[in-house]
Amino acid sequence: MPQVELNGAQIHFTDTGGDNDAIVFSHGLLFSEAMFAGQVAYFQDKYRCITFDHRGQGKSGITQDGYDMETLTADAAALIRHLDIGPCHFVGLSMGGFVGMRLAAHRPDLLKSLTLLNTSADPEPAENGPKYRLLNFIARWFGLKLVIGRVMPILFGQTFLNDSARAPEKKQWARAIVGNHRIGITRAVTGVIERAGCYDLLEKINIPVSIGAGEEDVATIPTKSERMAAAINGSALVVFKNAGHSSAIEAPAQVNDLIKQTINRAS
Repeated sequence: MPQVELNGAQIHFTDTGGDNDAIVFSHGLLFSEAMFAGQVAYFQDKYRCITFDHRGQGKSGITQDGYDMETLTADAAALIRHLDIGPCHFVGLSMGGFVGMRLAAHRPDLLKSLTLLNTSADPEPAENGPKYRLLNFIARWFGLKLVIGRVMPILFGQTFLNDSARAPEKKQWARAIVGNHRIGITRAVTGVIERAGCYDLLEKINIPVSIGAGEEDVATIPTKSERMAAAINGSALVVFKNAGHSSAIEAPAQVNDLIKQTINRAS
């Protein structure tokens, strides 16, 4: 699998190749590029699809530092430049959306469109800090297996979690989350918890933007998406039915439709 050193980190990525316009997918916290399998399968015949793992997660390297959103944004920009695919279409979910907003504001030359999924321009709510730091402490010293029962209802909506037909998927993702490296993932979590807001950047975004929120999302409630939509000129907002925080997994058809609409607006 391809890896490249960018900004002092070994970044793992997957590239379907070809000369078509590129879509870059940026995953959420505790996940990896694998969360976009449903999107790559749908778009790869018409677009060059690139997925990658943020430092400390998935198959990318663990670094001592660099888990702040600005460094992760620089990592994404460096990957786009390395692959010479700019301007590209960018899709970011949750933490990936934190990166996407900063990228669109600071490096508009690299992007054609931006699809934001289950994300927010706000800092982490103060009331979440103690809870997430406790979970992070347990994960660091004892492993995520001890907290997976509390993590799954944050990452997934009740429709997905209670659908017996999707029980194998639920088990698959629980195993993947538990399989995260203790040090890498806790550093990544800290970066998310301590991030600064970027609401002031939204007025600088001048490319087609679509925002997707999950109606069952308890980690990033839909009202935060409404605030972003009001601040980004010309943006479109869609609320995904029966979906929580991991919409790319829970509602892939709805997510694919939104990405397609965003790309069409940029053509």
